[in-house]
Amino acid sequence: MMIDWTNMYVFSVTHWFIFAVMVAIVLYPTGRILNRIGFSPFWSVLALIPVINLIGLWLLALVDWPEQPRKG
Repeated sequence: MMIDWTNMYVFSVTHWFIFAVMVAIVLYPTGRILNRIGFSPFWSVLALIPVINLIGLWLLALVDWPEQPRKG
């Protein structure tokens, strides 16, 4: 029996909780990396947009990173 696809917009609390956890798992480390190399951590929101995240990843790979003093 086929379920009416118009009723699929309702998600449970569990769905939203898992979604929030997955977003935090992606955004937190991305924001920390961006902050360490001198960019605003708010740019990490672009990691959630499908094609833009690949463009941003390539730009991040090709940009000159600041020199960090070595520990030890």
